[in-house]
Order: sequence, then structure tokens, then C-alpha cells
Amino acid sequence: MTSFQGRSSSSSFALTPPWIYDVFVSFRAKETCNAFTAHLYNALLQRGLNPFADDQLRRGEEISPALLRAIEDSRVSIVVLSQNYASSALCLDELVKIVECKQKNKQLVLPVFYDVDPSDVRHQRKSFEKALAKLEERFADDVKMLRWRQALKEVANLSGWPIGKRNGSKFILEIVQVVSRIVNRTYLNVAKYPVGIDSRVRDINLLLSLGRNDITSMVGILGVGGIGKTTIAKEIYNLIAYQFEGSCFLANVREIAKREYGLVQLQETLLSEILGDSRSLKVGNVDRGINVIKYRLCSKRVLLILDDVDQSIQLETLAGELNWVGLGSRIIITTRDEKLLTNPPVELMYKVKELDHNEALQLFCWNAFKRDKPFDDYVELTERIIHYARGLPLALTVLGSDLHGRSINEWKSALDKYKRSPNKSIQEILIISYDGLDDNEKDIFLDIACFFKGKPAHYVIKILDGCGFSSVIGIKVLMEKSLITIDKPNKFVMHDLLQEMGREIVRQESPEEPGERSRLWFHEDVCHVLEEHTGTNKIEGILVDLPERRMIRMSSKAFMKMKRLRLFINQNAHFSEGPNYLSNELRLLDWPEYPLQSLPSNFQGQKLIIFRMRNSLFKELEERFKNFQNLTAMDVSSCQFLTKIPDLSRIPNLEELTLDNCTSLAEVHHSVGLLDKLVILRLVGCSNLTSFPKTLKLRSLENLMLEDCIRLQNFPEIDCKMERLGYIGLKCTPIKELPSSVGYAIGLHELNLEGCENLMNLPSTIHQLQRLRRLSLRDCSKLVKFPQKVGDNGLSTPSIVSTMESEIFSSAELISFPPPMNSRICNDGCSSSVFPRLGTLDLGNCALSESDFFMTINCISSLEQLDLSGSDFVSIPAFIKRFVGLRSLKVADCKQLEEILELPPKIEDIYASGCISLERFFVLSKGFQFDTFPGLEWIDLSRCHKLLQNVGNDVENLLLDEGRFEDHQFGIIYPGNKIPNWFCYLKETSNDNKCEIDIYELSHLDGEITGIAMCVVIGIKGGQISVQALCSVEIIINGLPRYSDDKAFHLSGSDHVWFLYHVPEFNELKGDNLQVKFWSSTSSVSFKSCGAHVVRRYEEKAEGKGQMLSPQHGGVLHENVGVLNENIEHSVDLMDGIQHTKRCHDDDYDDDDGGGNFESNWYPRHKRFVSTLGIRISDAEDTATLSESQLHQPNHPTDTST
Repeated sequence: MTSFQGRSSSSSFALTPPWIYDVFVSFRAKETCNAFTAHLYNALLQRGLNPFADDQLRRGEEISPALLRAIEDSRVSIVVLSQNYASSALCLDELVKIVECKQKNKQLVLPVFYDVDPSDVRHQRKSFEKALAKLEERFADDVKMLRWRQALKEVANLSGWPIGKRNGSKFILEIVQVVSRIVNRTYLNVAKYPVGIDSRVRDINLLLSLGRNDITSMVGILGVGGIGKTTIAKEIYNLIAYQFEGSCFLANVREIAKREYGLVQLQETLLSEILGDSRSLKVGNVDRGINVIKYRLCSKRVLLILDDVDQSIQLETLAGELNWVGLGSRIIITTRDEKLLTNPPVELMYKVKELDHNEALQLFCWNAFKRDKPFDDYVELTERIIHYARGLPLALTVLGSDLHGRSINEWKSALDKYKRSPNKSIQEILIISYDGLDDNEKDIFLDIACFFKGKPAHYVIKILDGCGFSSVIGIKVLMEKSLITIDKPNKFVMHDLLQEMGREIVRQESPEEPGERSRLWFHEDVCHVLEEHTGTNKIEGILVDLPERRMIRMSSKAFMKMKRLRLFINQNAHFSEGPNYLSNELRLLDWPEYPLQSLPSNFQGQKLIIFRMRNSLFKELEERFKNFQNLTAMDVSSCQFLTKIPDLSRIPNLEELTLDNCTSLAEVHHSVGLLDKLVILRLVGCSNLTSFPKTLKLRSLENLMLEDCIRLQNFPEIDCKMERLGYIGLKCTPIKELPSSVGYAIGLHELNLEGCENLMNLPSTIHQLQRLRRLSLRDCSKLVKFPQKVGDNGLSTPSIVSTMESEIFSSAELISFPPPMNSRICNDGCSSSVFPRLGTLDLGNCALSESDFFMTINCISSLEQLDLSGSDFVSIPAFIKRFVGLRSLKVADCKQLEEILELPPKIEDIYASGCISLERFFVLSKGFQFDTFPGLEWIDLSRCHKLLQNVGNDVENLLLDEGRFEDHQFGIIYPGNKIPNWFCYLKETSNDNKCEIDIYELSHLDGEITGIAMCVVIGIKGGQISVQALCSVEIIINGLPRYSDDKAFHLSGSDHVWFLYHVPEFNELKGDNLQVKFWSSTSSVSFKSCGAHVVRRYEEKAEGKGQMLSPQHGGVLHENVGVLNENIEHSVDLMDGIQHTKRCHDDDYDDDDGGGNFESNWYPRHKRFVSTLGIRISDAEDTATLSESQLHQPNHPTDTST
């Protein structure tokens, strides 16, 4: 087992020079010198220990430096915290040094709370509060005071002894025993470079709950070979063993247990190390050993570590039950097999993670270069090694040591070698887990390693089951042994080195002749076998994955000898010829651009599970396809000569049928509509499809995709309840109506009717789709009204859907009736019965008027995104605020829209680009109203030129006030050409597509920066009328990006101003240089000027200028905000590029009764990250990990933690 690297932790005990002193005692001499500490000192001497004493100081030497050196030279520090300990600056300086040695040298610190409450020390109350207050008056040094306070708090959090003046003597023996165990104990060698170990040890210590002596627990450490389990366990042992009456690190349990009488030997070693007596501990046999362990250890508080356990009998023999050891004991197990940790008495498990990139880089560099970073010429090669090792400490250590001192050419040669054959030292460790598998599990592992890493689990399981493997239990065993995992997208994950280990096992089947191996994946071997016709009966699987796409000149007889071929996957090769033979053992045939019009005559396909022949030459599916009775997935997409799909009724297990972009496909047999197990049916882009099943009876169907089938006139009737159907896609089809039977799709989540230009009505049964979450009717230009929902009493209820007057619904049905008494109406008048789960509604470019749409709609509380772009209404009614959950509103290119007078309370994003008639927008005239709309963070007013003309300079006026945004993340774009007047840093550019501003000397503002305002004026080059622009902004601190945002804008006409206000997270802006960088990847866009401004927590305004906000508000609130009418050029020196403008914070503004005085109660909100192109990132996060409070509830029996 290897280890992590970096500064040695517990291993430093063995690597540092011998300690001069065993113990340093820090105490307040006036209080304890003649009593407790004197007795403690004598007891330490009597035990044979070497404590430091004041009389050992050399005469004439300053005491403080000598004491500090003594602390460094001591293995253990005992801190006697008494009533007046904190009144001594010398004691506190000692304490700071002790804490420093604890952190750097892993010195053990033992606190004694002498007639004081540990909580008073921790929180610095009572005598400690008074003492520190006096020292604060005496020393005008905030840094020193902070260090003293922090040191007191850290030591008070350690387990120790609460001792009164009358009972001190009885604790002295216990203290001496603990020190003796620390000093006399032999420490395990952990690692030469333990990088990354500390954080993992801390995590496990939380699981161990070391402060609690009232429990006994067993914790497992799980991980793949070489991940560092043993290293971590050794470090934990070195750090905590002294706290127990006895301890044992039982190494190599797996190897020793294999020997004759190996378990007996392990039992005897366990007893000998814990009891310290090897003479009378010969147990003879396993059963007697169990009884001896239980009898001798049941009353002792012990630490037992069982390293590398691989069989349950080992655990049952050495630590079968928690009651074998005394209360307060801890047992730790390291293993590769999760199954051993899933049953009692194991209570908690820690899975060791790979090293992150920085840790991996350090560990490798220490081994390869004997320093923490690579030499300049080796940087690129080092990164390749780091990528190859994938954070496995074993690999990083072995490879680093192997490459140490070698030339660049030798490194390159070694890397090429590793690609073909892994390092033997790494292989020997990793293969141990493989050797413990049975034949079924080995076959599954090798198939995944050679072919299926990164593939969906359900897809692979179908294939493995079809091959006769017991895949469910086999995969479970592989996961338990940490050989594979399944990630959240449900795909197989395998460490690269484990994959290489598996492939090396296959290569060793026939090192010289690839055709004699069971599996082929390396492109040179595959080409050799297929082109040289060297395949044999031993080949079971072939993966064709070439470095670059090319032709394989294969003979038609190349597959003739491969009678056992189960799997064939072609990723990217062309073939000069097709095969005249294929094995009937094939379960997976994945061959895009198959070069023949038909399959070989011998091939019956009765065992075939997956058939994928995309972009092939098939004109029709032959009669033999009826024999593919085990087929579950068929993909013949982009077969441009395929004209029809035949009767598939004899393929009852078919789950996926993919026919995308079969442009000649005209007919799909009606049997497809009756396949009971069909889950996915895709015919996207079948532009000639006219004949489709008239009825669907597909109880298992989940996705029906008919997008861009431009000749499909009718949607089929649904002939049964389809509860699993989640998606129907009919985008850009010429259908005129949906059948009323669509109401049977009761599980439907998304209905996409975008671009259905002939769609004239929707059935009232659409309201039965109560699980609908997304509905898109964009560009349905003939759909102008919607059907009413018919209530239980036969009356219509207000709803989202209505129809054209010329269609089947009578005008009476379109009348808006009052809701019936039994309809469910929320207290706020919000109906919960109309699409109660609808979250996204896209009605862009529909022929909707205000009366057509809003007068028939009831509010949907679940709706979060509403797109009304291109609609013809004049005003958004006031009751839009009843959409109480709405977060995003799009009204772009609503040419007739004149006013927006109300918004829902949770609104976050408003897109009103291109609303050329828009004149009134209440948000602008009322100062953004962040108290009313606390989530508002983006407004797009690009191309709204009339709005800016009508309201004067309201937008610019609002931006005059830096205090307005406070801690609110916000952005806006609008027509204009001026940077806000209060910006401190401005820069003009010469029609460039980038602009950068540097701000220096920020380090002294750490913790004081509450926001950064950024602004840029965007123009269009070359006189273009309109342009789609992608613009980006980035905040860079000391050369490292800390924040970025990207937006897509539709610009036309005059210049536009893009303004952002960013609220930094804690320490996000720590550094000396801040750079704000704007750039655009759109060549026709230019930046004319840009600006930045740092807002400080307690920023002051120049005397006599404006009104100062209270400290909790932050920033400055100008008393009178008027129209910004000066030209920004006067404050920017074009020769210097950037300058700190004189107008920052001290301009006078004219009175403006039209909304200039903006006072409001600011609503603080949490910062959220900004998504690409303005799409909001979901606030929902996966919180699968346990919180610290769940893992560890401290309850120190010595009461040192309260």
C-alpha cells in the first residue's frame, strides 16, 4: 500500500532528529508552581521521562526565546490552564508556539483545566475575559491579541483533564501514564511524502467520535487497491493510539490469513500487542483464540486496526462483536470489499477518494523531482502522467520514482510503454481484487474494461444478460470490491488503471498474436486481425476505435473463423468490403456505414440483443428480421434508402426503435403501434413519412418523437392509458389537430408542438394531462384561441386552452363562466386544477391577443417560465402577478406591447428585447424595487428605443446610485452610450471587441468589498442593421479567473449599455490586482468604453455631497439623482487609457422630481451563480453527502468541549 505525500505528519516522529525533551509544561508559576505542577514534574521524572524545567535555562539568556526553543524540542506539551493563565503575556506566547508546533510538527498537546471551566477558556469568559481586556489595553497589537485568542480557543477544544485544587493528585498518575504511552510507543512509518492525508484523516476522525468514551464503534475504510487506505489507517493509529489503554495495528490480514494457522497467528499478535505479554498468549486454535480475546479485552478501552481484510471469516475471528472489547474502544477495518462493511458490527464507512489535481501534482513531483512542482521542460509531460494516474497515490508514487532523474526522451518512451502495458508494480497491487472473482465476475469485468467503460448501465446489462452472464449479482460484486462504480447518469465508471489492468490480463492470453485473444480493442491489433485474416475461434469481442477515421481493407472472409464472436462495435472505420459470414453468437452488432445492402446469408440473429446499423445501405429489412426474437434495440437511423418498416410483431421484446433521418422512409407497419414493451420510438426528420400506425397501444412507451416529419398529416389515436409516456414531440409537422384520445397520455410531462403551422385547435381533453410540465406552442400561427375546461357540472372553467372560432367548439364554449363551486381555487384566486405541475409555457409567435389569452386564463402557481415573444397584445394585464411562481418572462419582439405595469413577486429574468412600442415599464420608474422583487437579477431592454425616449434617462438615472444595488446580484442591457457617473475606473477603446480595466492594491480591502459594478458600451461595426452578439465579462484576481458571465444579445440601431453588479463571495476577491475584462466572439461587435467600480462596506462620500447610508446598508445613496447629461469624455484621459475619475462620489446632481429620490428598504438576498447565455442555473443541489453534524456529535466525558 502506498501513501499520500507532502510534509510528513506522524511519520515526522521517526524522521526528525531525536527530541531533547519528552514533555514541556506551560503553566502560570504564581498559581501552580508550588502545588500541582511541582507534583506533576516529579511524577514525570519518577516514570523515567525527561520534562523541560526552568532551571535548565542558561544564565544571561533571554527567557522567552529559550522557552520557545524548548517547546520545539519537546515531543509533548502539557498546558495547565489556570485562573490567571491568560494574564501572562509570556504564557500566551508559549501557547501560540505550542499550537504552531501542533500544526506543523504534529506535537501532541494535553490541556489541564486547573480550577477553570473549559467553556470559559474557549469563549474567553470570566477571568480570561478580564485578563485579555487588560492585555488589550497594554498591547496595541490586534494581530497578537487575535493569535492569543485563537490559541486559547483551539487548546480548549482538545480533550483534557478538568482538575480542581483539591483533587489534582489523583489525575497526575493518569496524565503521566498517557505521556508515557506517547513517548514510549513505536510509531508506524506512514509515508515519505504524505500529500493529502490530513483532510482524509479529519473526515475519519469525525466518524470515530473520539471524544466519546460511552460508545464502542467499528468504522470501515473502503477503496480500490493503491488508493491509500493503509496509509490513512497508519496515520490515524499514530495520532490517536495514546488515548487508549492498549492498541494494535494488525497489518496484512489478507496475506497472513492465507497461511497455515494464519488466523491463529493474527489472534496471538493482536493479544500480544494490546496486552504487552507474549509469553502466555499461545491460543492454539481459532475457537480458543476467540474466547481469549473476548475474556482478556472485554474490559479494556482499546484501538484495533485490521488492515486489508478480504474475507468475513477474518473479521469474525478477530473482532466479531463490539462487546469483545471495552466501552470506548474503536475498531477500524481497511478493505477493498464493500460487502464486508455492510453488516453489523460495522457501523460507519468511509470511501477514500482519489487525489485531486493539485494533490496528485505534488505527490508525483516530490517523487520525480524531489520538490513540489516540475522543472519547466517537464511541465507538459508531467500533466500527461497526472492524467494517466487519475489521482491514484500508488501510481503517482511508483511512476514518479521510476522517472526520477531520467531525460525527456526517456519520459516520452516510458509514456508510450505505459499505453501498451502498465507498470508491473502497479499491476501487482491492482490485480489482487481481480484474482478474488469467480469466472462469471471476471468475464463481466473484462467486458466492461475492454468495451463498456462509460456506457449506460441498463444498455450493458441487457448485453451481458444476453451473453448468459449473471450480470446483476456480478456487477454488484464488482462494485463491492471497488472495481467499478455507477455514476449519477447511470454509466459505468472504472479507474483508468483498473481498465488497463483488465486489458493487460487479456493481452497476456497471447502476447504475440492478437488473433488468439478473447477480446480486441487496440486499433493496431484490430486492423492486423481483420486485414491479415488472422482471427480465430477464441475471439469473443471486437471494438474498432481508430485514432483517425480510415479505410480497413478487409477480406469478406475475415470473420469466417470467429465462431464465438459475441460483440462487434465499429466506432469510426470504413470497410472496403462487407462480410460473407457473421457469427450467430452475436449479441451486439453495432456497425454504422455497413457496406452491404443485406446481412450475410448464414446469419440468423436469434441471439441478437442490440442491432445498430446507422447510415447503412439497407433498402428494406429482410424477412429474416422476424427471427430476431431477442432483439431489444434497433437503430437504423440515416439509412437513406430504407423505404418501409415491415411487420415487427414477431420481435416482442423490442424496447427501442430509432429511425431518425431515414429520408426515404414512407411507411411504418401498423404492428409497431402494438409492441407492448416498446419504450422509445424515434422518427425525427423522416421527411417522406406519410403512413404511420393509426392507433397506438404502447403501454410501456416513454418517448414518442416525430419532429420534422413534414408530410405526416395525422397524429394517431391513443388506444389505451399510457401512464409512462412522458414526451410527445411533433415539432414542425403539418398536423391540424390532436385527437381527443390524447387525454389517455395521463403521464405526459412535455408536449412539443412548436412550428405546427397548420394546428388550428386542441381538444378539451388536453386538460386531463395533469402531469404536464412543459408545453410549447411556439409558431403555431393558426392557433388563436383555446378550449375551455369542462367542469364536473358541465360548465366551462377558465383555463389556458381555447380554439379558433371556425372549429368544432361553439361560441358558447368560449364564454368565460365563473368557476363552479367545486373547483379548487387557492386563497389568492389561483387555480390548482389547470395543469397543476406546468412549469414552462412557450407561446412565442402565436396569434394571441390580450382578450384571447389572458381573459380565459387562470393563474398557474407552478409556472416558472413563460414565453410570450412575438405576441400581439398591447399591455400585460395587472393580474399577471397572480403567476406567483413565475421566474422568467419573455416578451421579446412583441411589436405592439406598450406597457408593463405589473410583475409577479418571484420574477428573476425579464426579456423584452425588440419591444419597439414599449413606452412604460414600472420597474424603471420605481427604482428596480428589489424589496418587492428580491429575485430580480436580469432585464433585457435591447432595441427598446422608444422606451428610453419616453422615460427620458430613467435607466441611467437609476444607475447613478451605487447604493441602490447593495448586496443584490443584478444586470441590465438597454440602448445608451454612457457609463454610470459614479464609476471610479473608466476606459475608452477604439472599436475593439475587448476591453480590460486593472485595479491594484485590493489586499487591504479584504472583507470590506461588498460589490463590483461593471459596465460596457456596445456598438455595431460596419453599419450593420442588426446583429446577434455573444458578449462575456470576467473578473480576474492575481491572474486567476474568479467570476464570469456570458450573455447573448440581439442588437440593432444605436449603441447599448450592458451593466452588471456582482456580489462577491467571502474571500473571492482576495489579492492585490483585480482585472475586469469584457470581450466578444462576435466580429461585428465593438466596445466603445467600459468601466468598473469597487463598492466598499463603509464607503464615505466627500464632504457636503449627497446623503450617507447607514452602515448596514452599505454604499452611498445620493440625495438628488437627476438626468445624466454630461459627456463622459471630460473625465477620461484618452492618452492614459484608464484613470480614477475626479467625479467619483463627489458630483452634484440636479433635482429631479420624476423619480430622482430613491429611498427603499433593501432586501438582502443570497448570491447565485450566473449561467451561460443568461439561462438560470437551478438552485436545487444534490446533497447526498452527510453533514458534519450527522457524522459527529461531540460529547467529551471530561467536559472539555462544553
